[in-house]
Amino acid sequence: MKKRWILNLIMLAVVAGLVSFLYLKPKQEAAKGNSYEVSSYKLAEFNAIKVEFPAKAAVTFEKVNGFWNLTAPYKIRADQASVQRILAVIAAESREKIVTEDLAKFGLHQPAIKLTLYRDKNNTEEFLFGTYNPLNDEQYIAHRGAVYLIANTYGEAASIQVMELIDKAPLSPSEKVAGFDFSRLEQWEEARLNLDLVDGKWKVSLAQAKPTQNELNEWADYSWIHTRAKSVEFYTPDRKAVHPSFEIKLADGRKVHFDKIQESPELILARPDEGLMYFFPQDEGFVMLNPPINLPSK
Repeated sequence: MKKRWILNLIMLAVVAGLVSFLYLKPKQEAAKGNSYEVSSYKLAEFNAIKVEFPAKAAVTFEKVNGFWNLTAPYKIRADQASVQRILAVIAAESREKIVTEDLAKFGLHQPAIKLTLYRDKNNTEEFLFGTYNPLNDEQYIAHRGAVYLIANTYGEAASIQVMELIDKAPLSPSEKVAGFDFSRLEQWEEARLNLDLVDGKWKVSLAQAKPTQNELNEWADYSWIHTRAKSVEFYTPDRKAVHPSFEIKLADGRKVHFDKIQESPELILARPDEGLMYFFPQDEGFVMLNPPINLPSK
């Protein structure tokens, strides 16, 4: 009797599982079938962006040599990831697609954001961002005569503060490091330290140094090629002030000059040619200015 009772329970569980599977699967497929793509554009199609707001200056970008630059309200390198997040709206999906001329119902007659993507001057795509749905905090947007309800992250990406849109890397992606002249920094002034990348190998100006190529490669990669400041500010050089400084040598023969404004409690580096100051944590800053050249201890 006990065995039959256990068998009945097992059969009941199997039947319940089968019913659940058959019930849930069609619902999942139906939900997937009700997803609408806002567009089918590709990121590479666009080479300029304009973000307009009702009460503040527009923000514009232009792609130059494959990289995005801010062109207004400032002309400066843009943070590439931030621009990609703005463009990501072209890949957004929505559970709703409403064809209507009543834009006021969704706050789209006076949009909070107007995003225009340019292929060229005469070939553009426009996205309007309206009000939020109070039930799920998703945002209504309009594109090509239809209204969609999408995640609020797309609007947030387009309305981020301008300073956060500036590239926080001290070097641009096109500036290839070929060496460092640290001879005007206090700790290296007496030694006149220089590092140069020659035929793919690092050469150190100090005969007593015992560097390893892997350590120097990792240092240059971590500290200068892929590093990002925690924040940036605009910088106007003071002609009366004298700061310790150094230069980074580039593969094309140019040099990038940096002023060391402060070392503690955080490292502040200024790049006069771009008018920016970069702020780094003190420990990270120490590593940036002290390459692992393995000098013998005194």
